[in-house]
Amino acid sequence: MSAPPALAQPQQKVPVAEGYGGAVATVDLDASKAAIAVLRKGGNAVDAAVAAGAVLGVTEPYSAGLAGGGFMVYYDARQRKVFTIDGRETAPQAMTSTTLEGIPFEEGVTSGLSAGVPGTVANWDLALRRFGTFSLKQALQPAIEVASKGFVVDQTFYDQTAANAARFADISTTAKLYLPNGAPPPVGSVFKNPELAATYRELGKRGPDWLYGGRLGAEIVATVKQPPVTPGSARNVRPGLMELSDLRAYRALLREPTKISYNGLDVYGMAPPSSGGSTVGEALNILEALPSVGLHEYLEASRLAFADRGKYVGDLPGVPLKELLSDGFAKERSCLVGATAMAHPAAPGNPDGSYESCARPTGTATPVADEGPETTHLVVADRWGNVIAYNLTIESTGGNGIVVPGRGVLLNNELTDFTFGPAPGDPNLPAPGKRPRSSMAPTLVFDHGKPVLAAGSPGGSTIITTVLQILVNRYELGMSLPDALAAPRATQRNTAQTQAEQAFLDRYRAELEAKGHSFVLNPEIGAATALEFVGRGRIQAVAEPVRRGGGSAMVVAPGR
Repeated sequence: MSAPPALAQPQQKVPVAEGYGGAVATVDLDASKAAIAVLRKGGNAVDAAVAAGAVLGVTEPYSAGLAGGGFMVYYDARQRKVFTIDGRETAPQAMTSTTLEGIPFEEGVTSGLSAGVPGTVANWDLALRRFGTFSLKQALQPAIEVASKGFVVDQTFYDQTAANAARFADISTTAKLYLPNGAPPPVGSVFKNPELAATYRELGKRGPDWLYGGRLGAEIVATVKQPPVTPGSARNVRPGLMELSDLRAYRALLREPTKISYNGLDVYGMAPPSSGGSTVGEALNILEALPSVGLHEYLEASRLAFADRGKYVGDLPGVPLKELLSDGFAKERSCLVGATAMAHPAAPGNPDGSYESCARPTGTATPVADEGPETTHLVVADRWGNVIAYNLTIESTGGNGIVVPGRGVLLNNELTDFTFGPAPGDPNLPAPGKRPRSSMAPTLVFDHGKPVLAAGSPGGSTIITTVLQILVNRYELGMSLPDALAAPRATQRNTAQTQAEQAFLDRYRAELEAKGHSFVLNPEIGAATALEFVGRGRIQAVAEPVRRGGGSAMVVAPGR
């Protein structure tokens, strides 16, 4: 009897790297290596970010992929300007404000109905054409190689597959790819996705139109309309509403970034349909208006900013963004932060441009939807000083669970980010062509016009608090960037209880409960990546040391 094949040992990821010539931090070693290889070949930060994003579609397929969407916040050093690209998915034209009413959330996730019109490929294409130097075909080469040769399955990939095994088994194409022999691929085995390699290869050859109106788009529409349910499965997998015309109409959009001034720094983020820039920015403004800042103040500022997010922010005209990010509104809101935790729920404020020294809000709070740990984030800087923070996602871990036949691609379930309703007046109700509100918060920080820090995270609505807490740790509590990322987290999103990691509870629970805070355990919050310019051309890239199995930070050259 022959011995079983030896299992491969994953290469070790390093969470912190310092050096010159460019830097990258992602959750995955293969993605980081792809970005560094692009930088070493003369590509810029955008080229490297797209290459890394495409690799993550192979190695982190439950968090990202070409059938998903995302947001880029990019600093162009030559133009000395921050640009943002909105590659968020859209609702089909057939979707209405009542489409999701009455559907159980989990049933909505695993369905064709949850699949938004993908934005990732349009995002890559616009970024490369406008700011990159590589073609899409060139940028996809590292991902094609990883998909063809395979990658070593780690514990995170195994755990995520196992957690999704029941619903994956109910979709024939997904079971075939991700449950070989009826079970998740074992840790240490080499996982290949030749169908995805072929899809990337064809996409590089034919260009984005192959998706946005061409053969690949037609196959995605067919899959959405008739999901390949495993014969005999009892799961109710609802058909979706997407048409080829929805794909033809899709555009990635250049948008103005959000911008606030905070303790002498300028902080740029993503505007609606993301709520990341507005909510992080408002919370920072509230903190700046307070006489002192600690963890209690961090939680209370976040609580207030989430109250306003729920009331005012969505993909619709008339979001009062300027007022939400104004110092006057922040000062009015900061009056509510006292020595003890405020009553739940905090009511939204009134960003009307007329601010009193301490106005009491009278509005009604909007419940925070349950969001999971999905999505991924990466940062890249190049030798020319360009910097990008890029969030990409297929929504829930594993998306809607449906692999497109013959393509090796998981579809997104982004439309479950809409409010299911009934919720009259909610800014995040679905509508034809609308983009669901996102919590993604890719963020760039500047000091006197020069970039000093880039950061972002996955984690549903905890993305916002993760980025906010990293900035508070770094700039209010004086931590180094590695310590700011590694520090234990808590997330207050205008909920009755604050979710917190065990290490946070061990260290701070008693003192914060004495101030009226109530806690519940969340085992892991976020999986951030960041970088900081530490002087004289040196860059520090930082990823998680432990969360989501730890991340991968790399630099082009450790020394000059």
